[in-house]
Order: sequence, then C-alpha cells, then structure tokens
Amino acid sequence: MQIELLNRRKWKTRVELANAIFEYIEIFHNRQRRHSALGYRSPIEYERLNEQEQLPAAS
Repeated sequence: MQIELLNRRKWKTRVELANAIFEYIEIFHNRQRRHSALGYRSPIEYERLNEQEQLPAAS
C-alpha cells in the first residue's frame, strides 16, 4: 500500500487520505487477496468456480 498508493501523491486532507485508503483496501486489495477460507483463491476466482459448478450440464 505504501508504494502503490501512499507514495504516489500528496494528500490535501486527512479525509481525502482516509477515503483513498478505504477504497484501496476494500475495492482493490480484498478482491485480489487470496483467502484461506476460499481454498487460497481470490474472491473473484472463487465466484467464477462456483458459477461454473452451478451451471447445468449441457446435453
């Protein structure tokens, strides 16, 4: 986060910085981070696998 977000610009207010940190963590980091509860897959990978398993088999 330090390199990818904080070192890239100067922040005018603490609120602006807090919002940027929140967006980074909630929108970017948590969607790409691998979770042990999901079999060490990112949430996006896990959802894709679940969708594929739930599709009915074509005959």
